Amino acid sequence: MSDFGLSSLPIVRPFRTRRTSSWDRRGANRDRLSIVPDEKVTLLETTGAGRITHIWITSACREPDHLRKCLLKMYWDGESEPSVLVPLGDFFGVGHSMTAVLTSLPMVMAPTNGNAFNCYFSMPFQNGARIELECETLTHEVLLYYYIDYEELPELPPDTGRFHAQWRRENPTDGISDEGMTGHMYNHGGRNLTGEGNYVILEAEGRGHYVGCHLDVDNLRHKPYPTNTYRETNWFGEGDDMIFIDDDVWPPSLHGTGTEDYFNMAWGFERPYSSPFFGVTLTGDDQEGGKISAYRWHVLDPVRFEKRIRVTIEHGNANQRCDDYSSTAYWYQIEPHKSFGILPMPERLPRPGVFVPQSSPAPGA
Repeated sequence: MSDFGLSSLPIVRPFRTRRTSSWDRRGANRDRLSIVPDEKVTLLETTGAGRITHIWITSACREPDHLRKCLLKMYWDGESEPSVLVPLGDFFGVGHSMTAVLTSLPMVMAPTNGNAFNCYFSMPFQNGARIELECETLTHEVLLYYYIDYEELPELPPDTGRFHAQWRRENPTDGISDEGMTGHMYNHGGRNLTGEGNYVILEAEGRGHYVGCHLDVDNLRHKPYPTNTYRETNWFGEGDDMIFIDDDVWPPSLHGTGTEDYFNMAWGFERPYSSPFFGVTLTGDDQEGGKISAYRWHVLDPVRFEKRIRVTIEHGNANQRCDDYSSTAYWYQIEPHKSFGILPMPERLPRPGVFVPQSSPAPGA
């Protein structure tokens, strides 16, 4: 994997390349779906063995937060419950129903304004695949343009895991009051020697490997600090990542040193930054409050498990802080997977803030 597949390009394989898209079947230029509230549409349905190699989507809606109101669902091999169940925007790497320019190996949000969503995670299946989009807007239709590229294969190699993605949220996290506490006490005090109360990014059962996540925090502690003072008043990121594998009790197999450390940054999230495997797409305001989003892909360092995995992170040191946390986790595993659901639409919506339209219809569309 270190060459990202370049060394395998010369090998000619007996595969057949296919695509489904929103092209106008009448031959005109209305190359989109118009999805009305409460409608569910099928974007892909195919039989036999294969793997999805690339997904591209862009959308437009005049109703705020449609990227959280629309759900992306993926089913492999005729399963009745989805292996992917994530709001549309969150699936492609940025939360809060927002877009941002994101340049990473498996996920890209490309200009203009990050509205071109791309996914390059390989998604194999042996006995068919189905991808659906469920629209839960209240009053306005969603215009959806998409490509889904895939290959038809003779069969999958043994022990091929299936792709999974899950969205979670805790709003707010179960912390403590900061009444009578200094900023230093609130952000650095306390001890955690059990992992109990951590925010849970992923909890899965079976055999597989975790390949990454993005974490989206709405920092709710708005207490401006004086100029030229140590910027600790609003900083939320003293929480350690803790990943419990198989029969771990305490300490976990993987124990980190801080939130920005897990996302391969240092000394906070100073400015937006993208790289193939990690980055920060939203940094909040100049007081370290507001909406933050960071991603970490375990492409070269997948976290493997044989029985179960629990990926967690403290919400502030010793889980003292009360902020709005949400996340999307990505992993592969041998089926069956542990059943999971998603919060109802009103509980998925981001907290109020300045609305930035995710996109607008193209002229003449």
